[in-house]
Parts: sequence; C-alpha cells; structure tokens
Amino acid sequence: MLKIGHRGAKGYVAENTLASFQKALELDVDIIELDVHVSKDNIPVVIHDETVDRTTNAKGKVTNFTAKELQNLGIPILEEVFDLVENRCGINIEIKDFEATKAVLNLINHYSFDTEKIIISSFDWNVLQLCHTEKPAIHLGVLTENSIDKALSFAKKISAYSIHPYFKLLNTENVQLMHQNGFKIYPWTVNNPEDITFVKSFLVDGIITDFPDRL
Repeated sequence: MLKIGHRGAKGYVAENTLASFQKALELDVDIIELDVHVSKDNIPVVIHDETVDRTTNAKGKVTNFTAKELQNLGIPILEEVFDLVENRCGINIEIKDFEATKAVLNLINHYSFDTEKIIISSFDWNVLQLCHTEKPAIHLGVLTENSIDKALSFAKKISAYSIHPYFKLLNTENVQLMHQNGFKIYPWTVNNPEDITFVKSFLVDGIITDFPDRL
C-alpha cells in the first residue's frame, strides 16, 4: 500500500512548500500530493487556495501575481518540485483551476520527469477530460467527495488510472467494484489511527495522509 503525502507532509510542515515536500521525502513517501493553480504569467504554481490570503502574509488571487512574486511569498512553482523530487517518488498533481491544465501538461511535456510517476487528479472532471484528450497516456485520478458510483462511471469514460474518494465513502462493495474495473484506489485524507485502520481493512492501493509515517 502506497504512502501518499498530502500537500507534502502537511501534518508536520507548512503545506505545499518545498520544506513540506522535503519532509515527505524524508518520511519515505511513495507519492507526494500537491495542488496547482496558475500564475498571472501562466506558470503552474503550488498552492491549494485560489487566493494567497490563508497561507502567506499577502492578500489577493493567485492569478493576480506573477510566478516570481508568488515564489517570493514562499509559494513554489511546480518545476521546482520536479527538481526537488528528481524522480525519487511519484507526484500527484491536483489541478484546482481548469485554466492551469494546459500549463501543467506543457510542463510535463517539456520536462524530464518520468511521466509514469505522475498522476493528475481533480474534482473538476473537465480538467481530466481535457488531459485525456490532450495526453491520453497520462495517469488520471478521479477525485470525489460524494459519489463513488459517478466517479467510477467517469473513470471508465476517460480510461482513468485511479479513483480518489473521500475515505468515509468506502465500503466493501464499492471497493470491490473499483478494483474489478481495474482502478487503483487512493482515498483522502486519512489521519487518525482508527481511520487508518478502517481504510486499510479494505486493502486500498494507497492512502493520502498528512502524516505519512503513521501508515
């Protein structure tokens, strides 16, 4: 079962920072999960929210800042994460904004990172549809917080690699159904020991967690 570090090692270091990704590597994660928006100058940047308000001392929409300005606020560009990881583990890129999709695909196409180690996931299934159309070989993960049935149906449509459900949606039947259809199952975000035990009981393929060393 794969250890997937949520926003790096969010339980220990500020989320979606290079320090958090370094900590995740030190905790021997198999995959780093991170979030991507696009900067004013169309460069993929690693931040969860559409504004910088919560995680920096500045205010405003991510798209109002250049990549350099965002870096000065401590927000890395996606390419920096590729450089840091150097193929030592996989990267799950959760695209938060449809407008970032082509910029992410362009970076992947022009970077030496092993594409077999990349998963693109999104709650916006239009993002995944575009990725499937533009780069059908890329691994796609269908995120859902409310319906595994709908996620499974869409995953089949786009030949996805994995389904990433909210962990409380899991039951014996839907796990079996996802596996029977050939999908990896990576539930999120599982932190408490009792929840980890619950999710492990379903023999999922990996767990997304703020505390990778708990798995």
